[in-house]
Amino acid sequence: MNQLEEPMTKYRTVDSAECINLGQLRELQLQRLRRTLHHAYTNVPFYRHKFNELGVHPDDCRSLDDLAKFPTTTKADLRDNYPFGMFAVPQDQVRRIHASSGTTGEPTVVGYTANDIETWSNLVARCITAAGGRAGHKIHIAYGYGLFTGGLGAHYGAEKLGCTVIPASGGMTARQVRIIKDFEPDIIMVTPSYMLTLLDEFDRQGLDARETSLSIGILGAEPWTEEMRSEIESRTGIDALDTYGLSEVMGPGVAQEFRDTKDGPHIWEDHFIPEVLDPATGAVLDDGVEGDLTFTSLTKEAFPVIRYRTRDLTTLLPGTACENFRRIARVAGRSDDMIVLRGVNLFPTQIEELVVRSSDLSPHFRLILSKSGRLDRLAVEVEMRGDRTAEAGVRAAAELEASIKNSIGVSAAVAIVESGSLPRSDGKINRVVDQRR
Repeated sequence: MNQLEEPMTKYRTVDSAECINLGQLRELQLQRLRRTLHHAYTNVPFYRHKFNELGVHPDDCRSLDDLAKFPTTTKADLRDNYPFGMFAVPQDQVRRIHASSGTTGEPTVVGYTANDIETWSNLVARCITAAGGRAGHKIHIAYGYGLFTGGLGAHYGAEKLGCTVIPASGGMTARQVRIIKDFEPDIIMVTPSYMLTLLDEFDRQGLDARETSLSIGILGAEPWTEEMRSEIESRTGIDALDTYGLSEVMGPGVAQEFRDTKDGPHIWEDHFIPEVLDPATGAVLDDGVEGDLTFTSLTKEAFPVIRYRTRDLTTLLPGTACENFRRIARVAGRSDDMIVLRGVNLFPTQIEELVVRSSDLSPHFRLILSKSGRLDRLAVEVEMRGDRTAEAGVRAAAELEASIKNSIGVSAAVAIVESGSLPRSDGKINRVVDQRR
């Protein structure tokens, strides 16, 4: 038996009645953490070197607090070991490989053993259940399939739960609207930005998205705001729920918001230990303080990660629906996506929050960063809603400029553009065009 192998369905944690108690959780975490540290140290040269460099050994982990003694892992570390340098099992034990797009450098490559895929499927099934899904539900999966973890991760989890999968993937938006209308799914799993694209297509076809069979949306893979949740729910009548995951840690299935509470995703802490670190110093921050979300995997075989710095900025909050599993606050943005404009830090989600508040503006926008001499400048291009007048556009632009100045503290030139003119995405959307470089 593989040294990490054990039954992965012992604690399903699909509702509050099945949550593991705190004593059991801490005991299980420490057992799995010690085993994972040994597994990484023995089988991954990168971790062995980093541990030795800091003068720590897996045997030094005698309590969960000792995790802070161990080195962190960054995306740069994964890229430096491209493609398979971070794998902890022989190649013949790897059953699947996924990878990031690599648009900003070497892709990050992750691998899964058969046990990893089973664990992953169980955790995504747990997420769907927390969101209100049940066996027999039809799930329309509009995450991209392929090397991106979203599509296949959601697919296997939905099948594990006993759902009927509609593997729509991304793109072919008009066809997706017809499939939703004809196949009558109960749940959609999709990025928030592509959900808006689908809703625009419903409008273009003269269909009312509130009259579909959909009742639940499991939305993730990019930051989004409460204002966008309200926009999606008001246009569809569904419960739009936040889900969290990332390829380097596993893929979808790391944390999930419960339908009954809608108060942030609960982290499945029997499989992942979360920390929040100071982005500048790397010091561990107390729960409730915003910082860099960091994960240590506890059950991964092919690709264990020790203190992986996600660069997602959030806070750890007490659990509610599952009281012993902490929640993450809605991700404010990524520390490496933060825009520094004339000394002020801002994130695209801050602009999104202001755009969506306007009844005249659509939620489709992008930020253009440029230079005028030595000064950075910010322009916001945003689409009007299709039925608004030009006069309403002038008023909305002025109001948005004032809101950005008052709320964020920077000046921005707002340009109203024609409805449908901004790029759409069938996956994660890039809202920033930086022309300063």
